[in-house]
Amino acid sequence: MLKDYLVRLLALSLFSVFAVKVQAANDTLRVCAAQDELPYSNSNKEGFENRIAEVVAEAMGRQLEYVWSDRAAIFIVNDYLSKGECDVVMGLDADDPRVLTSKPYYRSSYVFIYRADKGVNIDSWDSPDLKKLDKFAFVPGSAAEPMIRKIGKYEQNFNYLMALIDFKSRRNSYSRYHPDKLVSEVASGNADIAVLWGPEVARYVNASTTPLTMKVVKNETAMDEMGETVAQYYSQSLGVREGEQALVAELDKALTASKAKIMRILKDEGVPIIGAGN
Repeated sequence: MLKDYLVRLLALSLFSVFAVKVQAANDTLRVCAAQDELPYSNSNKEGFENRIAEVVAEAMGRQLEYVWSDRAAIFIVNDYLSKGECDVVMGLDADDPRVLTSKPYYRSSYVFIYRADKGVNIDSWDSPDLKKLDKFAFVPGSAAEPMIRKIGKYEQNFNYLMALIDFKSRRNSYSRYHPDKLVSEVASGNADIAVLWGPEVARYVNASTTPLTMKVVKNETAMDEMGETVAQYYSQSLGVREGEQALVAELDKALTASKAKIMRILKDEGVPIIGAGN
């Protein structure tokens, strides 16, 4: 009798602990984010993705909890999400094959950035004024690269681009091209033009004391070195682990409920929005 009672007591205790953990998980939204990767996020929660995470958690009725990474955001899926350290990653491409994604909450584009006093008008890779320029600031490996190769401007800018990261090799380590630095290259006249991901640079274009023009790139495409088509527009989603369909459904509902707030955050940031975000 005593043995049976102790077994039942132990089972009840284990169930209670499990129930508390489940309740805690249901009350918390664990978001992984880079602690030093503005304009997206930082540990002071000054990034626009930090603000979006807050409104999503609020719409879900959950407490937002951050799991911070001291590495770049490109490592978060493998280092944290896949290992169960967090449940959600912000701002992933809607077709990211590594994760299960929510419905897109915005769609944006690459942009051309040049000085307002440059005397040019560029919104397309076929713009005649583009061919007159020589010094291009862009991120190697981004969607801008195959287009810059296509117009024959890549090789002449290789050494310039490497100088921006102090000639560090990117073969075995990650070196970030900081968006504020790339924008400042244009503002100072060191670069004639920059071609960058709009959400990453809008904050710094708007903050520039030198007037800059930012134009959405028309959605032209080129083939990369692997023979794949590279577009200029991309939809952004929330990423979760494969198999977490219930969480995705909850996130989708929250994204719908907080759409107006999210759009306001993106507008305040100056992010170029393409279409309805899907």
